Amino acid sequence: MKRYFDPFLTISIISCVAVLSFILFPLIQMMFAPSWEILIESVYDPDIQKAICLSLYTSGMAVFISFLIGTPFAYLLARKSFFGKRFVEGIIDLPIVIPHPVIGIAILSIVGKQHWIGMLLHKLGVCLMGSISGIVVVLTFVGMPFYINTVKNGFEAIPVRLENVSRSLGASFSSTFFRITLPLAWRSIILGIIMCFARAISEFGAVIVVAYHPMIAPVLIYERFTAFGLKYSQPIAVLLILVSLMLFVGLRFFSKKDINR
Repeated sequence: MKRYFDPFLTISIISCVAVLSFILFPLIQMMFAPSWEILIESVYDPDIQKAICLSLYTSGMAVFISFLIGTPFAYLLARKSFFGKRFVEGIIDLPIVIPHPVIGIAILSIVGKQHWIGMLLHKLGVCLMGSISGIVVVLTFVGMPFYINTVKNGFEAIPVRLENVSRSLGASFSSTFFRITLPLAWRSIILGIIMCFARAISEFGAVIVVAYHPMIAPVLIYERFTAFGLKYSQPIAVLLILVSLMLFVGLRFFSKKDINR
């Protein structure tokens, strides 16, 4: 059969190369810009170590909170139809589209002493402004929608008849969820964790409004850049990328291993 030249295929290949180049070239340039000496020096910098560890800790806490309260909520959205469901799903997506500083200002407006929630927190001895707790709240706010949407899609892909068979054999709702539904949705949960963690660890705009100090890695990168320039901010960015890459590869490997078991 004679093959004809397909211009659309050529355009698709060119578009693919253009998009990959647009994404990879700046990252590759940044990865190889700092010398090994500067990178090693940055590894032993206590401020950088503290900022990266704090980013990992607060992002991990955001993932943990999202898992606890986001999983049952995602299941509810996946299995139940109710009045206003689309509106609720739209509310969940709001943190994705709201400008980041606006998120910080919105959170700050209710945790201040002028608001009754802020007054209650103050009486309980809980301080969110300029604290690790405040950072966790911000990262949970921006990361949870990614977790809920990903896990909801996973629950929707599980046939309802499997749950019905389990219930017909005498299993309770809770037993069916934890022994049937949750294991089958494990891959989506891992993907949701990755998405939530990735969004949380990259947050900057909302964090500097609520808690500039203590500094997480993105805030430290911004401070080093504004104070000392590109040379002193690049090593922190490279280290954060490497740490995040190792973590995500580990999660992907763990999820694949768990699925094939």
